[in-house]
Amino acid sequence: METRVASISIIVENPDSVENLNKILHEGGKYIIGRMGIPYREKNVSIISVAIDAPQDVINSMSGSIGRLNGVQSKVIYSNVITKDETCDKE
Repeated sequence: METRVASISIIVENPDSVENLNKILHEGGKYIIGRMGIPYREKNVSIISVAIDAPQDVINSMSGSIGRLNGVQSKVIYSNVITKDETCDKE
């Protein structure tokens, strides 16, 4: 199976969705390289960037689930770095 390096950019405008957002990120935690969150209090939004290395369908599913949360937007940018994940082929 191939994995891709990508960045998921997230804007949170509804603080009530943060708990569900964190659940989604936790479920994909084994693929997450790192994440950074910036609260922009003056505008009542949070800006989150998640670096991820995962199969493309996992990235798309995670971003889609995040984007369906109330008051949350999500976009993905993919790098051209694609690697074969040997651990997935051994199952």
